[in-house]
Amino acid sequence: MAASVGRVVAGLLTRLQTSAATTRTLLPSSSCSQNIPSCLWKLGRLNHVAIVVPDLEKALSLYKDVLGAQVSEAVALPEHGVYTVFVELGNTKLELLHPLGEKSPIASFLEKNKTGGMHHICIEVDDIKAAMTELKKKKIRILSEEPKIGAHGKPVIFLHPKDCHGVLVELEQA
Repeated sequence: MAASVGRVVAGLLTRLQTSAATTRTLLPSSSCSQNIPSCLWKLGRLNHVAIVVPDLEKALSLYKDVLGAQVSEAVALPEHGVYTVFVELGNTKLELLHPLGEKSPIASFLEKNKTGGMHHICIEVDDIKAAMTELKKKKIRILSEEPKIGAHGKPVIFLHPKDCHGVLVELEQA
């Protein structure tokens, strides 16, 4: 799993840096290349991998009771149309997503993927507004005009999967 997420993240970085001479790393100490003076934001660590689940209690039980992970309580996020549960993994988290209502975007995901599956990855950034400005200049589509408050109480945006090798990417203010 870690290797495949690493490959996905590496491919996304390549796409996001099409005009750059170098690619940023995901290490917290990474900085913009000195060859790119206009870079005003830094890509940070992988915050979480989100997984849509058709049965939240069953999924919660798997991670908590079977695998022994520390698991949060389910939290409703009406603005996003989801229930979320976070599974702590030491170096990152899994976010379990379940629909909140029939009009939830997660409900439509489950209609197409009955057993659930990976929904998105979330990467931290140090300046979400600067990231939005630069990504728009690089023709990366952002799925909202302004950041929304995400599950961690911080501003988030989502990048169009067609611009990120088929992966929905969430950027979260660190």
